[in-house]
Amino acid sequence: MQVYKRLLLILSLAPLGGLKAQMAPLTVEKIMRDQKWIGTSPDGIRWQRDSKVIYFDWNPTQSVSDSLYFVKVNDWKPQITPAIERADVRAYNSGNYNPAKTAYTYAKDGDIFYLDLKKGKTIQVTHTTGFEFNPQFCLDGEKIVYMSQQNLYAWDIANGTTSQLTNFVSNAPKSRETKKEKKDKSSQEDWLKDQQLALFDVLKEEKAEQDAREAFMESLPDKKGIYPIAYQDRTVTRVNISPDGRFVNYTLYRDAKDKNTMVPSWVNESGYVTEINARPKVGSPQGSYETFIFDREKDTAYALHVTDIPGIKDIPAYRKDYPQDSSKPSARGVIVNGPFYSENGQRAIVDIRSQDNKDRWLMSVELATGKLQTLDRQHDDAWIAGPGLGWSMGGGNIGWIDENTCWFQSEVSGYSHLYTYNFVSKKTNALTSGKFEVQEAKLSADKKTFYITTNEVHPGEQQFYHLNIANKKLTRITQMTGANEVSVSPDEKWIAFRYSYSNKPWELYVQENKAGAKAIQVTGKAMSDEFKSYPWRDPEVITFQASDGQEVYARLYQPATGKKNGAAVIFVHGAGYLQNAHKWWSSYSREYMFHNLLADRGFTVIDVDYRGSAGYGRDVRTGIYRHMGGKDLDDQVDAAALLVKKYGIDPKRIGIYGGSYGGFITLMAMFTKPGTFAAGAALRSVTDWAHYNHGYTSNILNEPQTDSIAYARSSPINFAAGLQGKLLMCHGMVDTNVHFQDIVRLSQRLIELGKDNWELAVYPVENHGFTKPSSWTDEYKRILKLFEETLL
Repeated sequence: MQVYKRLLLILSLAPLGGLKAQMAPLTVEKIMRDQKWIGTSPDGIRWQRDSKVIYFDWNPTQSVSDSLYFVKVNDWKPQITPAIERADVRAYNSGNYNPAKTAYTYAKDGDIFYLDLKKGKTIQVTHTTGFEFNPQFCLDGEKIVYMSQQNLYAWDIANGTTSQLTNFVSNAPKSRETKKEKKDKSSQEDWLKDQQLALFDVLKEEKAEQDAREAFMESLPDKKGIYPIAYQDRTVTRVNISPDGRFVNYTLYRDAKDKNTMVPSWVNESGYVTEINARPKVGSPQGSYETFIFDREKDTAYALHVTDIPGIKDIPAYRKDYPQDSSKPSARGVIVNGPFYSENGQRAIVDIRSQDNKDRWLMSVELATGKLQTLDRQHDDAWIAGPGLGWSMGGGNIGWIDENTCWFQSEVSGYSHLYTYNFVSKKTNALTSGKFEVQEAKLSADKKTFYITTNEVHPGEQQFYHLNIANKKLTRITQMTGANEVSVSPDEKWIAFRYSYSNKPWELYVQENKAGAKAIQVTGKAMSDEFKSYPWRDPEVITFQASDGQEVYARLYQPATGKKNGAAVIFVHGAGYLQNAHKWWSSYSREYMFHNLLADRGFTVIDVDYRGSAGYGRDVRTGIYRHMGGKDLDDQVDAAALLVKKYGIDPKRIGIYGGSYGGFITLMAMFTKPGTFAAGAALRSVTDWAHYNHGYTSNILNEPQTDSIAYARSSPINFAAGLQGKLLMCHGMVDTNVHFQDIVRLSQRLIELGKDNWELAVYPVENHGFTKPSSWTDEYKRILKLFEETLL
């Protein structure tokens, strides 16, 4: 207790490092009390359609929630948007133009609106108690097609009539039973039916009546476009229509009815322990998807035949480690993204992902027949991902330059780059190349230029460029070192962008959309006066060579000259696929400030972008495949060796900490690297990957029932017997991401192993990301106490 009291006294004193005497001391309480202390940054930038106004979310008055602000072009003075106008602004900026850009349609409060830009007149298309959404122009802008209760409807702009385009029903009427369905009945069923009719007169009479009713229904004129499409026990999703209005694509999803986990809520208003219905665990049964094209002219619907896709039955490479497996190859499940239609609707492409995420096919669709043809196949023995590629649901960046040329992003070179495919020449062409990533891409209105964001200058920077499609020339538009998150105005004359640097939070800037233009700062509240009173370090971004030769990037925080205490702390960022050794304001703002506090006290701090991190291409991204806690942990060990060799750190006084994936790495470090780390703080940690979610984990480790080797060597709970040094574990009790069960199971394992060099701090009201300043403060006081007592 006396030690803890002395710690609180230390926290109240001025920090080390020769700071100005008038500056308030940096303490854990101050860092963790709330984010308002830092200041307020703008977010959610969007342009008004006429390119004269920029809207953004901002909170300079430190109210309970953000407000909507705006600035006018060439005025640049932020003003708050009147509350009565905010719903209109958000609705107006989420719609679509017609091809001629003379009209606009949008949804507001569950109704559809049409704006004639020439006349300046707005017409409310629907006024119902239902919910209409996703309006878009169709048939060269003659109609507005929108969704309502899972069906498509079309409003004719000229005459104001509304037509129903689709008719999704749980079961199709018997009169609509197709010849194929009748033919598929087994001979046994036919024989039994004929026997029943031969034996029983009452059944004959009922059959005659039924036949008469069906004959009458068949004699009625059919209503074009409302052919009943049965979905039965499936869910209708992703309904869309071709620009010419002829084809409707839709997907039917069948739920696998997997078992969800339940997370107890211990402290709530009811006074009872309640349960939160959380996620399933990795390896649980997955739902299935089937994509259809409905031809409205022929009143027929057909499924895309994905079982014939080249390579669909390929056996994953990791299965070679299980030679006793004699199962026959079968077609893997897939998810079809699209179709993505060309402007006139004559061509269409789909982005198809295998559900194990090891293959991606870009394929053309012959809309009249459903025939698929491969344009590009990307395979990865690990998993498909990277900037602009998306995950299995939603697909990646894809579009059309002209009727014969589509564009897409691919990581086939090892880095995510832009490509085109020409339907006439049948050739793929790379628009960008090199050891950098295209992180965002948007085609200009005239389709001659791509507006792209890349990290070509440095992996830790994000700069905005123009890419000339004809000559592949890149022209850099933004110039300030750091990160630039750009939004181009509708007329493409301006860019509005959020900019930040390592020790400067995000602010809003604008400039003309051309090289050499001056950036104008619009906001200036990202740092409060109190926050600015402390000289926040600009951490040095360094590189070092890992033991296997890979170049690794890291952020380094060093104490002032003469204040180094010979101890060091390694921080491990979370999420796995995330970047933190960069030159912009970190999403780990509390940790950034805590590292300044540690450096004030003489600690050297290093923050490593280990294997699996974002921003460095495919090989780094997949470096953790089938072995989490392998190369990613080796990078932390190599960082520790660097601290000893180059920065004079005592090898016996190095600590490590991190949350989520960072907590997992901390556990693996303390369990499997004896003598390397004297102390570790593992926060909200995954302790057994077999208990995490499917979407993330199955990409990296496959499934526990099919790749037990990967899970056995990647889960900390299997190595708990190796614990050396002092371990602190912290976990929220209502964590719906990494469940509290994870840390409970590990605690029981440590108890059974007789380990006594660990402790667990629990937070009864916290989910995965803490929200209460009191919880943050308690957690980081414990971390500081651990490092002060163990490493000094």
